[in-house]
Amino acid sequence: MAKRHWLMKTEPEEFSIADLARVRIEPWSGVRNYMARAYMRAMSVGDEVLFYHSSCEPPGVAGLARVVHTNVVDAKQFDPDSDYYDPKSTRDKPRWDCVDVEYVQTFPHFVTLDRLRRDPRLAEMMVLKKGMRLSVQPVTEGEYAVIVAMAATPSPPPEPKPKPKPKLKPKLKLKLKPKPKPKPKPKPRR
Repeated sequence: MAKRHWLMKTEPEEFSIADLARVRIEPWSGVRNYMARAYMRAMSVGDEVLFYHSSCEPPGVAGLARVVHTNVVDAKQFDPDSDYYDPKSTRDKPRWDCVDVEYVQTFPHFVTLDRLRRDPRLAEMMVLKKGMRLSVQPVTEGEYAVIVAMAATPSPPPEPKPKPKPKLKPKLKLKLKPKPKPKPKPKPRR
């Protein structure tokens, strides 16, 4: 089967690329969206992953990972103290599974979301679509290659925002005193 490419989002305060570099392999647990789960179920060992930092400033792609195990039972679904606990899930019939990802690389240059948006070759990426919040999403081979190449070079300086046109002060209207009405000429006496 051909290798596929994915973008996987995580909040760096919870688990960052540095954390993955430290532990080397980690289950991508805690996903509770059926579409994201379906994407993980479609993954194969060897698939390549763009490791994306979200809910931070700035968001963007921080590095690379690789899928090393598929069909991993997400243990967090059984832990009542976990934010990802699912009371309907049992060890005999788990509802949530995930993949294990392995650290590959931290990018030399973080690729920000704004930089992704500015590249027309990436215009169709799911992560750039308004309202797209899925934590796991497919990426084309071309999009993956563009982002990896972008990471090799520093971000160009942000495009300068156009200077707003200076507001012209309204011209002052001189208020002229009304001309005094001429006094009527006295009528001659007769």
